[in-house]
Amino acid sequence: MALSIATRPVLVDNDWAGDPDGLVALAHHLLSPSDAVIAVTSSTLNPVFGPPEGTAERGAELARALLERIERSAPVAAGADTPFADDSRETAAARLIVDAARSHDDGRLTVVCGGPLTNVADALRVDPGIAERIRLLWVGGTIEDGAFEYNQDTDADAARFALAADGLELIRFPAETYRLPAISVAELEDRLVSSGPVGRWLWERYEQLPLPEGFPVDPVWPLGDSVPLAFTALPHAATRLESVEGHQVCTALDSRLIIEDLFARLRLANR
Repeated sequence: MALSIATRPVLVDNDWAGDPDGLVALAHHLLSPSDAVIAVTSSTLNPVFGPPEGTAERGAELARALLERIERSAPVAAGADTPFADDSRETAAARLIVDAARSHDDGRLTVVCGGPLTNVADALRVDPGIAERIRLLWVGGTIEDGAFEYNQDTDADAARFALAADGLELIRFPAETYRLPAISVAELEDRLVSSGPVGRWLWERYEQLPLPEGFPVDPVWPLGDSVPLAFTALPHAATRLESVEGHQVCTALDSRLIIEDLFARLRLANR
């Protein structure tokens, strides 16, 4: 007997040309029967990876390639290659977020952002009213005040603007939480490569990541962008939320459930 699983629309935003754990998370969303990915938006990279020009579109191309490999269909749009500014700009990514939020009439649309909040901030600048129509799950920031964190500090103005939006429902996953689903690089390679063509393609993204020369690679690589699945595909992942400055911060979750479900989904898809 086939199980009947309720689905919920999800829009997924990330800097797909950067750390491949974003693409791993996107694959997990796409393979989860409860997550109906209705749109994907792509943001630019931090200049530490080189000139940011073209990186938002390059990320969009990677997202399209993954959708094709998993045989899923969803519109994909790239945002700007420059940080958020006070003036309004209607990028293709911002317009896609606005249209998705406005067309969703069954409660709030879940927007998962695993990178800088550039596209979300641009969308909120174009149409501030969508703040009351979305639930934002953002991987970023820290619990410790003042500590550097990539997603927040790559576009700090975007983070400040988006998180201050009136009516926004927010669940934030700080660095202290998104580092919990850690996996060794050796295990990551072994399990991705052995899980089928999609897994092998994902591992190739790690091998081809354009890291700066001399950039140290830790032997442990957290699957940090997968943590929002604890509130979409895996809502029983033993989460703990704390209220901080008017929004919810996730401080605990079941890393084993997230990691094992990912590899099970990849293996089942390969069958």
